[in-house]
Amino acid sequence: MHLTRRYFGIAPALAALLLCASAHAVELTGKAVQGGLIFGKTVPGANVKLDETPVMVSAEGRFVIGFGRDETGSRELQVRLPSGESETLPLAITVRDYDIERVDGLPPRTVTPDPEAAERIRQEASMVSSARARRDQQVRYGEGFSWPASGRISGVYGSQRVLNGKPRRPHFGLDIAAPTGSPVYAPADGIITLAHPDMYYSGGTMILDHGQGLSSTFLHLSRILVEAGTTVMKGDLIAEIGATGRASGPHLDWRMNWLDRRVDPQLLFQGAPPGLSATP
Repeated sequence: MHLTRRYFGIAPALAALLLCASAHAVELTGKAVQGGLIFGKTVPGANVKLDETPVMVSAEGRFVIGFGRDETGSRELQVRLPSGESETLPLAITVRDYDIERVDGLPPRTVTPDPEAAERIRQEASMVSSARARRDQQVRYGEGFSWPASGRISGVYGSQRVLNGKPRRPHFGLDIAAPTGSPVYAPADGIITLAHPDMYYSGGTMILDHGQGLSSTFLHLSRILVEAGTTVMKGDLIAEIGATGRASGPHLDWRMNWLDRRVDPQLLFQGAPPGLSATP
């Protein structure tokens, strides 16, 4: 399959924090913040744990860890070298403020799906979970991330609505508003693990696995241009923006996961996506 490749020329803003336990033990780049990612480099063959939970490490000694929307307190990153030496790094998680919107007076059916729709939602959630369950030691995110689309940021990670007094699930994505048919590019190398044309909530849905439990999900797509199982490279054209599923207008909802933790793609960058004038 021929894939069109394009780069926005944006370097990932991952230099906000550099932690170095020793010159030879571990280097960490990123932020210990709710929704944040930290990328690590250690000695090949080292063993890494986060609060006693093993972390996947590549043959080159690279790894990634992430923090959920509501994680608080501190974590311990333990690195044991092949020589037997070890380092323990405390990571205090910075707390963020999120936008909360309250909407009352909505018809009940728009807040709670009917039984038939609920069954469809459960089946689709199972498909998404299976696609995100893939684990690969390869560091496909190693060249960093670029914006997958150009446009205006219309929704942010962590925001939440309270509908008719009932808190809904927080919004775990970054919304980029653009006309239907606008291109979506792979933000980093990876393997497509799900390509579904029409899910109940998310419409056209695609999941891209970047390795080591780190994945991107793209929602509300009008067209999906690659099949599940396809290997794509950073900048490859993979889909088109739409308003499918439950969307109020055309936009790309870009979500990221590290294992079961939902993380914030926007923290990978400084500034906003390219303007619509950059879209061919």
